[in-house]
Amino acid sequence: MARVMRVTGAWTGLLSDWLDQQGLDADALRPELARWASQDNVPVAVWRDLLARGLARGVLEGANPVAPELEVGACVRPGHVGVLGYLVLASDTLGEAMLAYQRYETLFYGATLAEIVIEGEHAEMRWPPSEDELGQQADGAAIAALVTFLRRQIDDPPPPSGVSFLGTVSEAAAEAYERFFGCPVRWTDSHVRVRFPLQYLGIPMPRRDPTLRALLDRQAQALLRALPGSSDTERQLQQVLLKLLADGEPTLARAASAMHMSPRTLQRRLAGHGVSWQQWLDRSREQLARNYLADTSLTLTDIALLLGFSEQSAFTRAYQRWTGTSPGRARRQVSG
Repeated sequence: MARVMRVTGAWTGLLSDWLDQQGLDADALRPELARWASQDNVPVAVWRDLLARGLARGVLEGANPVAPELEVGACVRPGHVGVLGYLVLASDTLGEAMLAYQRYETLFYGATLAEIVIEGEHAEMRWPPSEDELGQQADGAAIAALVTFLRRQIDDPPPPSGVSFLGTVSEAAAEAYERFFGCPVRWTDSHVRVRFPLQYLGIPMPRRDPTLRALLDRQAQALLRALPGSSDTERQLQQVLLKLLADGEPTLARAASAMHMSPRTLQRRLAGHGVSWQQWLDRSREQLARNYLADTSLTLTDIALLLGFSEQSAFTRAYQRWTGTSPGRARRQVSG
């Protein structure tokens, strides 16, 4: 089955920010970028066209004519990739960040395309060809953004050990790509790839982004409301729960294992607060859902995945069971 690709509307802000950085007017393009920025789904063909027109206009007005798509990617901020960016930044290590990206890539592209493979002493994230190709400019901007995004979170970031693309570019542009990534770049490959030495996966992610810290603080406050008066052990459980929700498997057994205790011991601790595991899980999800619904940058699908549900309909049913109303209606009441 063909995989239908799109990008999130926030991604168009990457091009807008580059135009601003270069001091370019691009008057004919600005209204279109503004219109698409508010959309959840931007067809790949539309993004490819917007990017090509923006880069062409930039070159005409004096921007760098060699691989300007790399400069576009280097403008990346967490908001350009929405909640996917915050989920990646909330990871403890680079390896966890790669896994988080793979799991939540559907929030950005509308499909899960990334594959993570271990080959010898290297870890590789790769993307196979799809029916609706991004094209070299869009691929270049995307991988430049991914590498820039990670570089900004790591102290003394090491370069990738290799990058590959499906297409090809001029000799001058190929040299610009190698300078940007700091590693060999392969062309006309079977996949788009980013490779790292295996030991890099243990590099810690410092979580220095202020917007991320605000999101994590709100999550912590929501979980405290779900289990008030909690001890250090219960606060540890709250942090474990966020990881389990991100993995989509919030079970008693997994929580107990992460806390190095038996399921029976964990049940007994929760019973001390007058709740069972399922009651606490539902209460925590409800409090987190109320928090997320107040953030209009998150779609209902985003929220469902943040809460560990496999699809939006399962979240909607659970929210109605918890509160007696739908999440859509609850959001309208909050925003109204």
